[in-house]
Amino acid sequence: MTQTSIPTRGIRKLTGCTWADIAVLLVLSVLGVLGFEPSFGGYGFLVAGLGGLALGAATGILASVFRINIIALVLVAVVGYFLVGTAIAVPQQALFGVLPTLASLESLAIGAVYGWSDIVTLRTPIGAPAYITVIPYFATWIVALVSTSLAARWLSSKPRSAWRFAITLIGPVALYLAGILIGTDVPYQAGIRGAVFAALALVWLGWRRPTITATSTGPNRLRTRKLAGTAIVVAGAVLLGGSAGFVFAPPKDERFVLREEIQPPFDPLDYPSPLSGFRHYTKQAADDVLFTVSGLKTGDTIRLATLDSYTGKLWNVTGPKTSTDGSGTFNLVGRTLPDPTFITPVVRKDVTFTIDSYKDFWLPSVGYPTSLDFTGGAAKTATDSLRYNDSTGTAVLTTGLVKGDSYTMTAEEQKVIPAEKLAKDPIATVNLPPVVGSPDVVTSKAQEFAGKAATPIAQLEAIRLALVQKGFLSHGRASDAVASRAGHGADRISELLERPQMIGDQEQYASAFALMARSYNYPARVVMGFAPKIAEGQKSVQVTGNDVTAWVEVAFDKVGWVAFNPTPKETDIPQAQVPKPQSIPQPQVRQPPRSEKNSDDLLTPVELEKQKKQDKGVLFSLPGWVYILSLSILIPAVIVFVPMLIIAAAKRRRARSRREAARTEDRVSGAWDELLDRYSELGYSVIGKTTRVHVADDLERQVAQPVMLRSLAIRADEAVFSGRPVDDQTTERVWTEASASIEAAREAVGGLRRFLSRYRVRKARDWALRMSTRKDRD
Repeated sequence: MTQTSIPTRGIRKLTGCTWADIAVLLVLSVLGVLGFEPSFGGYGFLVAGLGGLALGAATGILASVFRINIIALVLVAVVGYFLVGTAIAVPQQALFGVLPTLASLESLAIGAVYGWSDIVTLRTPIGAPAYITVIPYFATWIVALVSTSLAARWLSSKPRSAWRFAITLIGPVALYLAGILIGTDVPYQAGIRGAVFAALALVWLGWRRPTITATSTGPNRLRTRKLAGTAIVVAGAVLLGGSAGFVFAPPKDERFVLREEIQPPFDPLDYPSPLSGFRHYTKQAADDVLFTVSGLKTGDTIRLATLDSYTGKLWNVTGPKTSTDGSGTFNLVGRTLPDPTFITPVVRKDVTFTIDSYKDFWLPSVGYPTSLDFTGGAAKTATDSLRYNDSTGTAVLTTGLVKGDSYTMTAEEQKVIPAEKLAKDPIATVNLPPVVGSPDVVTSKAQEFAGKAATPIAQLEAIRLALVQKGFLSHGRASDAVASRAGHGADRISELLERPQMIGDQEQYASAFALMARSYNYPARVVMGFAPKIAEGQKSVQVTGNDVTAWVEVAFDKVGWVAFNPTPKETDIPQAQVPKPQSIPQPQVRQPPRSEKNSDDLLTPVELEKQKKQDKGVLFSLPGWVYILSLSILIPAVIVFVPMLIIAAAKRRRARSRREAARTEDRVSGAWDELLDRYSELGYSVIGKTTRVHVADDLERQVAQPVMLRSLAIRADEAVFSGRPVDDQTTERVWTEASASIEAAREAVGGLRRFLSRYRVRKARDWALRMSTRKDRD
């Protein structure tokens, strides 16, 4: 008797309906991931998005076809995610463009966890960090994996309900919503994508909804009704959905997107004001080479930081929580920076900075950088820490600059416009934070210096000329004729303007001029930077602390931020005109700004503790969460799979010993014993102390599928009791039939019982039958 009718638990064949379900879910996922386009500003992200979709779908389909259980599916999917993800999502970090590296594996892990918070704080279009493309890769991978697994396993089983199909849609819908939430005020083809997505989903749900065909209408009429309903659904989705979207769509400034609700992670108020460390450069670092710059022209200035907030104690950068025109907002950017909007531009190309003794997180730059490329040093691998403010042209590297770092930039400078050409230009309307704690002498002196000037440019020029012509320059060094106190708080500005002779340096004069301009409600801000002397045709220049300077910028409508330099050049201060102090003068020390911050931190550049604590001997270090995640996966895997592997090895040894028994009749009997052990491990009740035929009949009643155990029991009894020699061909046939019956029994039980059977070991041998067999022979 042949046993070809015994079903086996082999490869699962997917039906045409299942393939259609998978195709619909993948098309809906593609429509969802297209919503990421406004964030990335192009279609380059689709390489990662479609690659993740293909990988997730292939993993889910193959796992279903080969009947891989859930735990093994998760492990295989995670391994595939990291192995294939390098070439798809972060090829720039791959070895030979394909092979994974430690950096690429770290990016795949960090991007999947932290990329979602970074993408809503990045300035669009997004170009950095490197792991940002992991977001579409991970999103489509997980959605395709879950959707295809559900379609191949869950939707193909019976009975089915409409709820199963609706639940399967959760993944594509979540992907579609993610594209909206992490996008911008301008959506990507919202009407077309929404109508197609809704129509396809509704048609699929309608066609796959379980129906009862045994009705008087007949299958043809039912098909006609489905076609008509499908046409109505598509027409309604396109017409009603499109019309409703056009009428009820919110304005761009009222659209809810996460990037408008979440503040950027960088807060400049967490760092000392750079202007408070002005005297550090003029005294301690006057002759130190801070950095070398190539590509500058005569008269160029180097911008370090732009300060537009005054508290009565110091000028500082506006915090991100203050309502201004973006001056305090530093966004994570890539190599391409946003173009400035409020400027009369002059393009500068190939300006290269090479850092020497300069150590700070403020990035020296020229004008408003539009592209920046780190070319050397530790900063080359820290581009993910670059933040930029396009309103002020200020960039920061939160990891800090150190010796050896170099970068090349292209920038747009504000065109120098003579004062006489600004006579008819009004002041621009710019939202800046209010000035707090400005001394009264500022307003009175501003009116005195401006005199009868009527236009904004005339008033500003009159004030600037008064400061330049009546003031004297002193950095408070031992070589200066008269000492000059540091600081730019309200008391220091009062001292500058109230004494018979104005004595100070760029820190005081720029602060005073900006406060005077603000007293007229003119938008003014202080810029700190460097002004090295550059000869005509000079290719590069070494910038020292002695080149530090500060100036003021005032916004003019349709022109941009116009620079004013109110610092006098005269250093020969008349001694006779300096009044004698009424008390014993105190030693000249640097006056710390009146701030809650530590005075040493305020008067010196930022010394980043992270740079001090870094172990230079370690080439690569993983964050703590990676170890926690690895242990959380590894420990359960060891607990689950190590016992399973040990038990599987014991079962293989048991079967091998029975199959390789010395006597052929013992091999046949061993096949039957192996079958009973496997059935018992699967949870079937195996009766004892009876014949094989009775055991076979009882087991066939328990198994829902035909397993042909009775014929197998008869064949085993014949081989054992007949006394005739049993050839090897008969032995192999019995073992083959036993294996097929075991697989059929496994198919008949649920997944949980199959999984638990891997942890059970039985050793039920039919000693009674063997003993009776030997007695009959004797």
